[in-house]
Amino acid sequence: MNSTIVIPTCNGRHYLEKCLKSLAKEDTHIVVIDNGSTDGTFDLVADDFPEVEYISFSVNTGFCRAVNAGIVATTTKYVIFLNNDTIVEPGFVRELEAVMEQDERIFSASAKMISMKDKSRIDDAGDLYCALGWAFALGKGRPEKEYRTGYSIFAACGGAAIYRMAVFEQIGMLDENHFAYLEDIDLGYRARIYGYRSVFAPKARVYHVGSASSGSRYNRFKTDLSAINSVYLIYKNMPVLQVLLNLPFLLLGFGIKTVFFMKKGLGKTYLCGLLKGIRFCTKPEARRRKVPYEHRHFFSYCRIQGMLWWNIIRRFTSR
Repeated sequence: MNSTIVIPTCNGRHYLEKCLKSLAKEDTHIVVIDNGSTDGTFDLVADDFPEVEYISFSVNTGFCRAVNAGIVATTTKYVIFLNNDTIVEPGFVRELEAVMEQDERIFSASAKMISMKDKSRIDDAGDLYCALGWAFALGKGRPEKEYRTGYSIFAACGGAAIYRMAVFEQIGMLDENHFAYLEDIDLGYRARIYGYRSVFAPKARVYHVGSASSGSRYNRFKTDLSAINSVYLIYKNMPVLQVLLNLPFLLLGFGIKTVFFMKKGLGKTYLCGLLKGIRFCTKPEARRRKVPYEHRHFFSYCRIQGMLWWNIIRRFTSR
């Protein structure tokens, strides 16, 4: 057994039951992290899945703290993050592990996430991040059959991905300042600074409901947190000179997003979130988590910068 699956959940008993049933034949240890559920999640795990390790919090501590608790409980070579609103296909774990065994510089591999509502369409085929300050999922809404080969991505989507445990000792675990959203991009960014990379694993297939916790793709809670974290992500991972280099792109990107959310009726929420993000970056808890610039990582920063520019093109041209 080389992997441990960590599943965070909060009042998601209905989804969790289906997820755990789909994992029944996978050769892996499973840890469920319960973020203060009141819907009988404990009884479900205790009665129907006694082989599953169960860790609970009295309140909702957020995705990051929950997953970190799972990482701490992991003793295997790899750890797999898996959303509770997913159903995996047989061989899911084996396919993820096979990709990781190809190269020790691979930090993470993102599974092929397929829409539960339309199983012919992609939900996420790996995540990119660009100089506009945007993170985006490749393939969203595209035909599933178009994504059958692997390729390099900026970061793995934390909804269904495998990570090399040894690397966490170098880069740290999930940043709990994020609470939720963009924490997986931050994790992939830090790994790239240290010279690691992330890839897409097309043969590891998983069906995903999407937005099961937040309720919808666009809502005030998600928009606010994502805006805060989009500012924090830049502050934390980019040296000052890199921020200045990308500033014109970032201002353009945030401007376009403001117009987008205004059309959704969430413009004020988004702008307030950006301001909260700026204020947060002045606080000690943000400064403590800033990645210090080291000369030994200079070429990694150069490669990352190239990706940030190239991913702008991929955002508007890639399928």
